[in-house]
Amino acid sequence: MVVKSEFEKLGLQTISVELGEVELRESITENQKESLLKNLQALGFDLIDDKKSKSIEKIKNLIIDLVHHKNNELKTNLSDYLAQNLHQDYNTLSNLFSEVENTTIEKYFISQKIEKVKELLIYNELSLSEIADILNYSNVAHLSNQFKKITGFTPTYYKQLKDKKRIQIENL
Repeated sequence: MVVKSEFEKLGLQTISVELGEVELRESITENQKESLLKNLQALGFDLIDDKKSKSIEKIKNLIIDLVHHKNNELKTNLSDYLAQNLHQDYNTLSNLFSEVENTTIEKYFISQKIEKVKELLIYNELSLSEIADILNYSNVAHLSNQFKKITGFTPTYYKQLKDKKRIQIENL
């Protein structure tokens, strides 16, 4: 809504506003683009203009959406999923991502999964086995090993750290 209103303030009519992408009814002038960039940056947003950056953002958005919003309901492998959704060869996407981000798509995907695990551990509503199942880990040991490799902590220890930092309501 914030992004859409910034476009409207400049008299630009949007067709659609999605995560990382805006479709306009008419083309944008350089002056409008500069004003828009300044206004969006003040709000913590940025314009992505070049083709490489757009592709990288699309890859990241698909992975984030998959891990954080679709509970990782992946029906194919990640490479096929990205290639199908972006209508590009996976090797091209992978090389571009690695070149620009200095990490692989796979490592980015794993880091997003670990962030989701952290979130679910903090909520303390699911067992580690349920979390492993939700995020398509083959077993709890695989999740635990990957978690420790990325964070340096076991999931159980990470959960205890969170508990120690919390102040019980009656102690406030």
